[in-house]
Amino acid sequence: MSALVQGLRTALVGRCASVYLKSAVRTAALGVQQKHIHILTDHRPSLLAKPILLVSPRRGYSHEPLSLQLIKERVLLVLKLYDKIDPSKLKLESHFINDLGLDSLDHVEVIMAMEDEFGFEIPDGDAERLLRPADIVQYVGDRNDVYE
Repeated sequence: MSALVQGLRTALVGRCASVYLKSAVRTAALGVQQKHIHILTDHRPSLLAKPILLVSPRRGYSHEPLSLQLIKERVLLVLKLYDKIDPSKLKLESHFINDLGLDSLDHVEVIMAMEDEFGFEIPDGDAERLLRPADIVQYVGDRNDVYE
């Protein structure tokens, strides 16, 4: 991202311009976050050398209502993109520690990724019981009153 900003700054030096760059950023498939980057320059020479950079994060939400199938797909997508999990071993009934070889710190990172993906905090007492992707799917479904 910094290389992109540096390239834009270089392109803007010596010109009077106002650039609006919209870039969708998805961090490890955690939600559909968008970052809008505004690079503004002014006609005054003092501001041309250093454009002003404003970043305003936004969170977008799906128009599609949650279903257990959609929750399952989102959970598995986040887990497949986690670098310590082998996607070929990942199944809905895979145990994070026994089957996938994660340790307790990795389990905490997975729970944090799920919190970011679904937009709510999971209490520590509940997080300790979420040891399989199926447990997470059921927990998120119960939390959002999704029943099928």
